[in-house]
Amino acid sequence: MRFSAVLLLAVWSVCGQDIRLGLVGTDTSHVTAFAKILNDPASPDYLPGARVVAAVKGSSKDIEGSASRVEKFSDELRSKWHVEFYASIASMMKNVDAVLIESVDGRVHLDQVKQALVAKKPMFIDKPLASTLEDAREIARLAKEAGVPWFSASSLRYGELATTMKFPDARGVSTWGPGPFEPHHQLELSWYAIHPIELLYTLMGPGCEEVTRISGRDDDVIVGRWKDGRVGTVRALRPYGTYGAVVNREKTVVESKPKTVEGYRPLLVEIVKFFQTKEPPVPNDETLEIFAFMDAAQRSKAAGGAPMKLR
Repeated sequence: MRFSAVLLLAVWSVCGQDIRLGLVGTDTSHVTAFAKILNDPASPDYLPGARVVAAVKGSSKDIEGSASRVEKFSDELRSKWHVEFYASIASMMKNVDAVLIESVDGRVHLDQVKQALVAKKPMFIDKPLASTLEDAREIARLAKEAGVPWFSASSLRYGELATTMKFPDARGVSTWGPGPFEPHHQLELSWYAIHPIELLYTLMGPGCEEVTRISGRDDDVIVGRWKDGRVGTVRALRPYGTYGAVVNREKTVVESKPKTVEGYRPLLVEIVKFFQTKEPPVPNDETLEIFAFMDAAQRSKAAGGAPMKLR
């Protein structure tokens, strides 16, 4: 964590100005993990400056991993972290300073964002931002129209893997990680492969213009060609697998360690700082390009592996 971020968080904590956070959707382990880091001063990962104080329960009946876990996470938020539950997003937004859209189902994010935007408060939208490129662009359009700052990011963007493998002279990057599908998400890669894809963008930066996707039995390989001629690849492993990266530099090749320290605290540092400054740490245009990348990959698969330009 940069010194400026530490200082900023400390100032807010000392002044007693904890930001009151509201959660929309309680069907992911992120909500309880975030609450522990932000609400528990005894936690070794404790982060001052914000507290989870409110939530709107929500789940998707046609996604087993959502419907089967929502009560467990909601009960922990209520009993252990003293989070108050509200019947609607509108009623909750009156009692918080900022919102985290946490529903695990990207299909519902656009509607949830529409309801939250009325309050004109900054928002973090957890992965996936949406289930289609069109929904992602509509979220961005509506937020810009309302003058509401937002950002979305994978926790991998700020973990050890990303921070130790980012080099200014990177000539090409290969990343890999879990890539299971969820049948209700039109962009297959948005469900989980978004993590190694966002890692690729963290190490390469934006600027991809064409994508080719080859689908196999146990994995997909997605190759992107950047406007400056560099090539980045992602291997999405099914059903699961470890994360890793290889970076081709000008004079050497660097491979990530077999095990790296990942977690949610570095992401939460950026989230809290964002709520304080209203400055997104990830440009919205880059987030939208990641969705255009996945959209091109989906079209490439449908065309039998033919290269597709980003829309």
